[in-house]
Amino acid sequence: MNEAAIRQCRWREPGGLAEALKIGAFLEGIGIAVEACPTGDSVIPGMTVRRGRVRVDPQVAAYPGDLLHEAGHVAVSDPATRATIESIPVDPGDEMAAIAWSVAAARACGTALETLFFDKGYKGNAGALRAAFGGTGWVGVPLLAAFGMTAEPRRAAEWGVPAFPEMTRWLR
Repeated sequence: MNEAAIRQCRWREPGGLAEALKIGAFLEGIGIAVEACPTGDSVIPGMTVRRGRVRVDPQVAAYPGDLLHEAGHVAVSDPATRATIESIPVDPGDEMAAIAWSVAAARACGTALETLFFDKGYKGNAGALRAAFGGTGWVGVPLLAAFGMTAEPRRAAEWGVPAFPEMTRWLR
């Protein structure tokens, strides 16, 4: 259960434990597990993806918004290999899709963009991402559309599905 794993971990602001629990409940509801165990070396301090799960190190303080970002990598991964992922590939397309997915997920679970794109995150580009996704400059949405997970706003009516940030499905 995601709640038990999340309660074992140390959470930073913005959001803290309350936001992590809310995000964890959302992730559990769409089928993405969160586990509490050591992460070893990871790009995001205290958090990584292993075997299709988001892993959070209980000994390292982590940001709740990173749960959504790492879950985005799980969600957009190839379903045939999702359960075997041992590290996130360095792939700009995968990164953009995970960012766009995390925005849609944040909106779905009521998480503010300031929590998702916290000031110290995204290699100093959090403010630019908040501005982009606060408007219509959405990176990664075409990939989510290509995966059949959402529709670009200009194509939604034509396809008869809701437009991003609404999702037609959460997992690729």
